[in-house]
Amino acid sequence: KTSLDLKLGKKVNEGKTKEVYELPDMPGCVLMQSKDQITAGNAARKDRMEGKAAISNTTTSCVFQLLQEAGIKTAFVRKQSDTAFIAAHCEMIPIEWVCRRIATGSFLKRNPGVKEGYKFYPPKIEMFYKDDANNDPQWSEEQLIEAKFCFGGLSIGQTEVDIMARSTQAIFEILEKAWQPQNCTLVDLKIEFGVNILTKEIVLADVIDNDSWRLWPAGDRSQQKDKQSYRDLKEVTPEALQMVKRNFEWVAERVELLLKTKSQGRVVVLMGSPSDLSHCEKIKKACATFGIPCELRVTSAHKGPDETLRIKAEYEGDGIPTVFVAVAGRSNGLGPVMSGNTAYPVVNCPPLSADWGTQDVWSSLRLPSGLSCPTTLSPEGAAQFAAQIFGLNNHLVWAKLRSNMLNTWISLKQADKKLRECTL
Repeated sequence: KTSLDLKLGKKVNEGKTKEVYELPDMPGCVLMQSKDQITAGNAARKDRMEGKAAISNTTTSCVFQLLQEAGIKTAFVRKQSDTAFIAAHCEMIPIEWVCRRIATGSFLKRNPGVKEGYKFYPPKIEMFYKDDANNDPQWSEEQLIEAKFCFGGLSIGQTEVDIMARSTQAIFEILEKAWQPQNCTLVDLKIEFGVNILTKEIVLADVIDNDSWRLWPAGDRSQQKDKQSYRDLKEVTPEALQMVKRNFEWVAERVELLLKTKSQGRVVVLMGSPSDLSHCEKIKKACATFGIPCELRVTSAHKGPDETLRIKAEYEGDGIPTVFVAVAGRSNGLGPVMSGNTAYPVVNCPPLSADWGTQDVWSSLRLPSGLSCPTTLSPEGAAQFAAQIFGLNNHLVWAKLRSNMLNTWISLKQADKKLRECTL
């Protein structure tokens, strides 16, 4: 029943809704096996819900795949069967991180006077210490630091707490954005982190399934599709459980759509001369990291303006949103001519030479009136600018941008910690 021909080792852990097994043939990995069980109020209420394990596994696998492809570090390795997935073996940090966009649920009980529906900008981060006997008390950052936890050989101090808090917000925002095209509001989210025992780094671990969030289609609480519909039951009848199950199935069907986007886009790099090819290849490579197709063309606005405008017309006529990047060094006529003749965005990315660069750059910066093509000297910067334009209505591109911001911030934070440790 478990997973297709995988040799299972000993059971490492068992929770209310899943079991975790060692995998002798895959050192450093575990199997996360879901159960057909649904619980609420620290298992004060629990029921068997036929098919829940498969629904939960589908939901978690899609969500982790989305986050992983965006660039978030997670424990997820791959979906193994209908009801199980393989993950990196982590020592779990016993904190539930909660991120809220809209005030509802326990927040209202703990903060009387706040009306349901109050919106948090930025989203609000809270943490709860995992302790069933005491109903998972809310903790402050100070309590977490003073607990002096150490997991997987990593001491949990200020840096690690900051990384988890910052990651929680980014993960929430990526999933919030991913649900928007389905006209679904992500109200709040609960996640957990672990320390990967092999790499010793903090990663998003455990599961993210329909027990982990509140989802309101069209922002309407009465249509809720998450586990709250189970918590709210006056009594659990077979009919009531069927209704809850239909909600869970609704989510599992739509969660697969989070990995797709209707909106497409492309970057077309126009170079004035084939000698600029290596500069243009860098733009293309950077576009690929955002999942944006990129085409390279050679055309000179000085020596063949009719051909430049013909190439432009080719890309305007097929309905695919396009950002043009003009790569012309000496006297950049390419960007301004394109900008004056298309309604699509144009960005200049001139390859400057050491000897004349300071003079040449002015041809990209000083434009006739009525034109707008910004100039960036970095090929990666030109690709990122295009990605930011496409990210406005493509949640997969936006997720990569958001994840890049997070990972840059984390690497600076870790570099600072390392430097301080050396100096001390």
